[in-house]
Amino acid sequence: MKKDTFLIAITMVFFLGIINPIKAQVSEDSELFIALKTNDSLLFNIGFNKCVLNEFKNLTTDDLEFYHDKNGILKSKAEFINVMAYGICHKDNLYKARRELVKGSLKVYPLYENGKLYGAIQNGEHQFYETFQGNEKAGNVAKFSHLWILENNQWKIKRILSFDHQ
Repeated sequence: MKKDTFLIAITMVFFLGIINPIKAQVSEDSELFIALKTNDSLLFNIGFNKCVLNEFKNLTTDDLEFYHDKNGILKSKAEFINVMAYGICHKDNLYKARRELVKGSLKVYPLYENGKLYGAIQNGEHQFYETFQGNEKAGNVAKFSHLWILENNQWKIKRILSFDHQ
């Protein structure tokens, strides 16, 4: 009896795998990868590096959560933008930071519900550069994971994990 149950279970897994193939990382030339890489660039190259706070407003959900292994948790878009506006992006701040995506590190994994794309997980590594009184030097290298959600046909970042800062 146990042998028959096991064979039925293995057969079902096999057929379900054929009918609904397991989704893995998307290729770098896919529409999804390109869209999220573009958003990553807007978020960091424009929002973070140039302190254009509207990019953060446009690309994040209201219930954004940001988990950082060194600086703790930010629990909303408003809190995140406030920290940026009065921290790194404040006009009187002598310390500035710049972020570069580590080439070749970006990976995107689609998320589906009932066969419909609703989100994606974006993983990668980034290198930070620190400028103090005009002198730039290499700073931390860290890993990140972003949860992107489709909201009204727009990709919005809902969760940010920034970790393994070295």
